[in-house]
Amino acid sequence: MRRQFSFLGFIINEWLLIASVSGLIITSVYSRRLPSFSANDFNIIFLLFILFVVVKGLEHSGLIQWLSEHIEKGTYLPLKLVLITFFLSMFITNDVALIVIVPLTLSLNAGRKDILVILEALAANAGSALTPFGNPQNLFIYWFYHVHPCNFVLEIAPFSLTFLVILIIVSLLISKTAKREPEHKNVKVKFTAAIYGILWLITILIVLRLLPLPLGIIVVIAAIFFDKSSLRIDYALLFTLFCFFGLADNIKNILEITAFRHSEHIFLFSALISQITSNVPAALLFARFTPHWKDLVWGTNVGGFGNLVGSLANLIAYKIYVAHKETTRMANFTTKFIIWGYFAFFIGIALYFLVRKIGLIIPQ
Repeated sequence: MRRQFSFLGFIINEWLLIASVSGLIITSVYSRRLPSFSANDFNIIFLLFILFVVVKGLEHSGLIQWLSEHIEKGTYLPLKLVLITFFLSMFITNDVALIVIVPLTLSLNAGRKDILVILEALAANAGSALTPFGNPQNLFIYWFYHVHPCNFVLEIAPFSLTFLVILIIVSLLISKTAKREPEHKNVKVKFTAAIYGILWLITILIVLRLLPLPLGIIVVIAAIFFDKSSLRIDYALLFTLFCFFGLADNIKNILEITAFRHSEHIFLFSALISQITSNVPAALLFARFTPHWKDLVWGTNVGGFGNLVGSLANLIAYKIYVAHKETTRMANFTTKFIIWGYFAFFIGIALYFLVRKIGLIIPQ
């Protein structure tokens, strides 16, 4: 019986991995070919690998937890939680930002924790969109299309900054203080924080192509010497991305979708498909069909809103909340999460067409 529950848990937790492997096998059998992988595909996977290792090292050093504790003090707690999630996701990815902030939120005696967690999920998706390394789909699009970092940030800035303003206003409408001062654990920061801080900077410079990619091996070597546990990252996610690279290549070989060559179609289809497959696989798929990276980055980031599947960050926030011992009324929370998510989703769609109309999105 225990093995059955364990197997069921694996299916629930790794459904995206199972779907990617199944899709790769089915499309390979159907097309009677093995997918081809480019050197660029492996470069992107390696970049994500070292980025995950560095962030894991920063977590283990206590630096992220130490910074998080200090935002608990004082007033305007909801606003601070949302802002720290927004800006933190820009540098350590949306997934990790939520892994840090959501448990912190649930440990407080603040009111309306369900709304706070939902706002944090929205903030993580909106904030991470602003940088090429804020989330996996951005990193892929940035590297795949060889985009200049300034062009990337300027292109998606209207999306992120508009949602920043919206989130600030909503946060201020929620209660501005916790019911009592939280109990601080006084987390100690280890000496490895400085080491991983330097490694994080090196990794970002590699992502921005200011340092050569092979230099990333330094991250692996440092992890082996200083903190082997930082190598325990989400390898299932990396293998999922590898499978989706192959799946996208197979689908490209099977289909010839001329409609996807139109920039607006790329935006709409990538946003909608994200609601089924999540935005990372959507980015991997549509990049094979189009040169319109601007519309694709908009579509996949807008697609991160909506339902729980739109972004892995949504699932992370949801799972942490429902697994907490003090949370109740799961159905009510799920309904609120989806309503707020689709509210942001449709705002994002309207914003795309508004920005395009006034000429801030210039078709390639």
